[in-house]
Amino acid sequence: MKKIQIRSIAEINIAAREFLQCLSEKEAKVIAFYGSMGAGKTTFIKALCEELGVTDVVNSPTFAIINEYAAGKEKIYHFDFYRINKPEEALDFGYEDYFYSGNFCFVEWPEKIADLLPQDTLKLYITEEADGSREISF
Repeated sequence: MKKIQIRSIAEINIAAREFLQCLSEKEAKVIAFYGSMGAGKTTFIKALCEELGVTDVVNSPTFAIINEYAAGKEKIYHFDFYRINKPEEALDFGYEDYFYSGNFCFVEWPEKIADLLPQDTLKLYITEEADGSREISF
């Protein structure tokens, strides 16, 4: 398991860059973000999107469930399943089209749809440390 330490918000883009460099080796496209409320999942996804070239405003799709961002000719899909009550609700908007599109899919609250995640989903854990820093492990 690889770990990245983020000691302050000023280091978040450096951590995002390091994470993306690790990804190129694995070619994971669906990334499940695990962490408690307020751990920094959305903040880290914003940094990832910035490093990937997204110029749109990146925010949590809590009410929309999915946001789509343009990164050059590529698309990035950002999911927030916090409000999903049962996995079948993900079927209603055709989650498969997104997960198997070959585009990055950043998934917050993946535990709500665990059985629907592709087998090769990369699991990323964000843990808040006692000193306020964050540890990212994947």
